[in-house]
This record gives sequence, C-alpha cells and structure tokens, in this order.
Amino acid sequence: MNWMDRLNERAELMGRMLDTIGAMNHVPTGVHTGAALRSAAYRCINCSETEACRAWLESHPDGADEALPNCPNAPLFNSWIDS
Repeated sequence: MNWMDRLNERAELMGRMLDTIGAMNHVPTGVHTGAALRSAAYRCINCSETEACRAWLESHPDGADEALPNCPNAPLFNSWIDS
C-alpha cells in the first residue's frame, strides 16, 4: 500500500471511530486542538492494529460508549466524550 492510500485509510478509520463513539461533535476547539489532532493522526497512521480497528468498528454499527481499548487514541477520544 502506498503512503497516500495508507493515509486515506487511516483518516477514514479515525473518522469512523470518532463517529462511532460520538466524539466527532465533541472535539474541543482552541489553541491545542490542532496539535492534538495531528498527534492522533500520527498515532493512527503508525498503528499496527488496522484490522482489529476495522473489525471493531464493523461490530459496533449502532455506536459504542468508548473507543476500542487497544486504540492508541482511546484515552484522547474517550476524554472528548467525557467532557
């Protein structure tokens, strides 16, 4: 997979995760949000659990209360739904 395909794939998974847990509408605004999102994207791009992520997302079509536990962004994403 070339780097652009990987980037697109991970962006899609990250967006789906945020939608699935209901965090998309709770992403904070402010000075640190851009840096937090860049860090989250970097962690997602370098994650080795793509298939587990995809399977988890497919098994939660109606949503979930928290992110996939072994997601490297779970603490960040979960903090957005808790705030």
